[in-house]
Amino acid sequence: MSAKTKPLQKAAVVGAGVIGAGWAARLLWNGVAVTVFDPAPDAARKTREVCAAADIAMEKLTSAPAPKRGALSFAKTAAEAAAGAEWIIESVPENLARKQSAYSEMEKTAEEGALISSSTSGILPSQLQKEMRFPGRMLVAHPFNPVYLLPLVEIVCGEKTDAKEAERAAEYCRFLGMRPLLVRGETPAFIADRILESAWREALWLVKEGAATTAEIDDAIRYGFGIRWAQMGMFETYRAGGGEGGMRQFLAQFAPALKWDWSKLTNTPEMDGELIERIAKQSDEQSGGMSARELERIRDGNLAAVLRALRARDCAAGKTLAEYEKRLHYSAPAQTPGANALVPTLSRTVLEEWTDHNGHMNESRYLECFSEASDELMRLIGADFCYIRGGHSYFTAETHICHSDEARAGERVCANTQVLSAGKKLHLFHRLYSEENGKPARPLATGEHLLLHVDMQTRRACEPSAEVLQKGTALADGHARLPRPAESGRKVGDKPEKKKTSESKNKNNRGD
Repeated sequence: MSAKTKPLQKAAVVGAGVIGAGWAARLLWNGVAVTVFDPAPDAARKTREVCAAADIAMEKLTSAPAPKRGALSFAKTAAEAAAGAEWIIESVPENLARKQSAYSEMEKTAEEGALISSSTSGILPSQLQKEMRFPGRMLVAHPFNPVYLLPLVEIVCGEKTDAKEAERAAEYCRFLGMRPLLVRGETPAFIADRILESAWREALWLVKEGAATTAEIDDAIRYGFGIRWAQMGMFETYRAGGGEGGMRQFLAQFAPALKWDWSKLTNTPEMDGELIERIAKQSDEQSGGMSARELERIRDGNLAAVLRALRARDCAAGKTLAEYEKRLHYSAPAQTPGANALVPTLSRTVLEEWTDHNGHMNESRYLECFSEASDELMRLIGADFCYIRGGHSYFTAETHICHSDEARAGERVCANTQVLSAGKKLHLFHRLYSEENGKPARPLATGEHLLLHVDMQTRRACEPSAEVLQKGTALADGHARLPRPAESGRKVGDKPEKKKTSESKNKNNRGD
């Protein structure tokens, strides 16, 4: 969010279906208190289940420090839910009268400055605003399922929407790690669903005509253009397909094909009982009997992996994730350890895909944990994202890991770090533990790292900035009063020495 925008603290979600519960999960993950209203008797159970699934998915998506989870509560009416909320999100079923009735109830208690948005995928905001007392604060914020993972949200203003509210909605979405897309005018079905509806109609015709099964159509998407679209979209993909001539060459070559009788466009097959049964049967067979929850877990894991892969290349939705992670790092409480205190540098959950055939975390993931701990220590001494963009960083020159115990999937782990020396060389010693009640418990491993300060242009070692040097040296001087780790300086196969406790021995052994 911008410096002028107050961070979102309290929200309401009215309608806790798949979309509403997804909104609640994303809000809670980001530390926002959420009050939910849904008249369904099992709404609370379903919402909690979605939030639990979201926590697992977000752990797979990012290792950035998340804020303390927001508090989840449930209201008995829409009016009760709306009271005191800064952002009220309506996600009731796609029925204009029901939505307008919900706004009437919410406006009875809504704060004067509260933003009200609808998750509708097609009803125009001007229609939704007609019966409202204060229509200027109402707009559409249309997300995509699962809301807690997919970053896109379409912002659509109605005739009476205040332009400032659109920007506020966009800022809230950015705060949640999303990518707001301001739709130009009240286009029916907005942007994404208008494209999807065309593809959906064609898919229905292919099944109707017996040209393909549901599984074959999905294969055509997920093994082909779906992969391209995830990182480049439609127009840029076709521009690349035009070769050196770009889009002009592509259109010259393929535009004539648009006149061929390939597609049904907006002509939809009659959805009679026979076609519905055929689609349902094929779809059930395609999923192999898996439940909706099992499919959701597979979907979430795959989406998190794709987003992380795109983040590593700073591309498309991965760029949004990278920007969100930077905000989380910057907004995390700064560690201010005392002179004799180790620095907490990691707290996260061991993911299923991190485990090997023995059922415990494999070697590369221990290194990943220590890498994240090193990154956090760098951030704390000022060698952060801005510093790296400015042309300097620390590169790892040497690493030594000693394994003490196993870490298994679902277990929380944490690390603390001791700075043995700082400056042009940054000598770090990490200790990894299982985490119980937010504190280190069982020792799992140690990691000793020697990093060199480097000029990113020349790729050669150089002195750090005065600020980084001062902060790093202050930590190293404080940590010199601690016992030097017995495992430090070991070679492979060495037995650990007895811990040195005298301050003089510590100082004599600080050199690299």
